[in-house]
This record gives sequence, C-alpha cells and structure tokens, in this order.
Amino acid sequence: MTFKIATDSCCNLPEDIIDDLDLTIFPLVFMIGEEQHQSYLKGEFTDLQQFYTHMREGKVFTTSLPNLKDAEAELKAIFESGNDVLYLGFSSALSGTYEAINLLGNDLVKNYPDRTFIAIDTLAASLGQGLLVYYAAKMHAEGKTIDEVASWVRENLLHMCHWFTVDDLMFLYRGGRVSRTAAFAGSLLNIKPVLHVDDEGRLIPVEKTRGRMKSIRRLFEHFKETFTEPLSDQTLAISHGDCIEDALTLKKMLEDEYGPQKFIINYVDPVIGAHSGPGTLAFFFMGSHR
Repeated sequence: MTFKIATDSCCNLPEDIIDDLDLTIFPLVFMIGEEQHQSYLKGEFTDLQQFYTHMREGKVFTTSLPNLKDAEAELKAIFESGNDVLYLGFSSALSGTYEAINLLGNDLVKNYPDRTFIAIDTLAASLGQGLLVYYAAKMHAEGKTIDEVASWVRENLLHMCHWFTVDDLMFLYRGGRVSRTAAFAGSLLNIKPVLHVDDEGRLIPVEKTRGRMKSIRRLFEHFKETFTEPLSDQTLAISHGDCIEDALTLKKMLEDEYGPQKFIINYVDPVIGAHSGPGTLAFFFMGSHR
C-alpha cells in the first residue's frame, strides 16, 4: 500500500527538502495583534530575518494550532487518492498540535475503510522532529512499508538528541520557561542557559554558562558525549533564530574535529521562535540517549 508522510511546520525542514521528499505539512499559525500568518506556505517566502528583527524591536507574537479545516481537506485528498498517512507530530509536551491532528485523522479515516492513519508523537521539536521526518521519508523512498517506517520512528525517537542555547532569557520568561528573576539576573550576568528536550518531549534547562561562545561549545561537548557511530551514517542538523554565524561556528567546531559531515541548517520557524527568541541556536543528532 502506498502512503504519504505528513508533519507540521515545527519540523523546520527547508522547502527544497520538503519538496524532494513529497511531504505534507500542516502549518501552525503565528500572530501579531489581529494579524495572522501561517508558519509555512508552500511556494511562498516567509521573511524570517524580518520576523526576528521585529522580535528584537520588542514586538510580541502569539501562536496557535494549525487550521483544522485545512488539515481535514489535506487528509481527505490523500485518502481519496488511495494513500495511507503516517503523521509525525511536534512534541505533545510543547503543543496541542499532535493531539489535534491525531484526533482529526483517526476520526476521518473511519470514512475510508481501506485506508490507514498512523500518528506518532515524536516528542521532538524543530529539526529534531525534522530529522526523524527526514529519515522516515528516506526509508519510504527505499520502499519500506508504512508499518516498517512507523516502527523505526518509534524505536529511535528517544535517540534524537536536542541541545540548544538562547541569547536572551527574557523570551523564555515570556514563554513561561524561566522565572522573571532568573531572566533578569541572567541578562545582567551574561548567563546563557543550555537546555535540551527530554524523553517526555519537555524543554528542560540543564546548565548555565557565562558568555555565548561557552554555550556554543557546550552544545558541541554534549554531542561528543553521546553521538552514535558511525558518524558518516548520520545527517546532523542546526537550527537558528537569525544567528547563522553562530550556526556556522558550531558546524566548524564539529568539522575541525571529525571532518566534513552532512548537515541541514535552517531557521527556527516563527512558532517556536516566538517563544525562544532571536539568537536561539539548536543542535540535533542521533545519540545513545537524549
């Protein structure tokens, strides 16, 4: 049976990869005042540099789930074309998106008795989610069945490591991730937290560093502690909140020690970025544990 892989815009994959892998994307929504924007629109350019400039200027964005009527239309079209669906969703600990699409898909597929809908909570975010989707789509292209691909994702999702740092704690404070006192003190003392996504898909502060370069180096050191061999079998990923030079610094650290590697580097999308802020730098790879 043929199937399509669906995910949401928090996967942060570049559009050329989305197109090459024939992925279906459910876009989350970000808002400034009453003005709504979809986080991903096929074939349309979103000026992410401008989005982060607005955040630096003090503009506040809010976010919401995908439009479920649009998602329903997408799923119906897939089922009616004779395809099953494997949906790999943004961590349910960080968003209600997975639950909403899971409920929608399982309800809708009842009208198509010959079709299958499988939803997996990746417990992942940004390009951590994106890499799981990427590997799944590669397996699909190699001829694996929907059940084989789903089994691989379930068995490996807790090996998808997420390590990241932010440049300004005030954005995490606004998102409820740190206290106002911690954010204020951190800004005064130039403290840069290092965080990860745990086995329950939650965003967890792990340690504090003094200064940006030290926090970037800690991302690399966490990679060295847990990445799985052979590294040549992996595609590594870095997402950033309009700080491409820092992303390239991290890439160079790794390649100086391990040689050239396969990388996906892209912006953090506006929905995640609205909470993490400009200067977010995140590193994703397969490891022994999260």
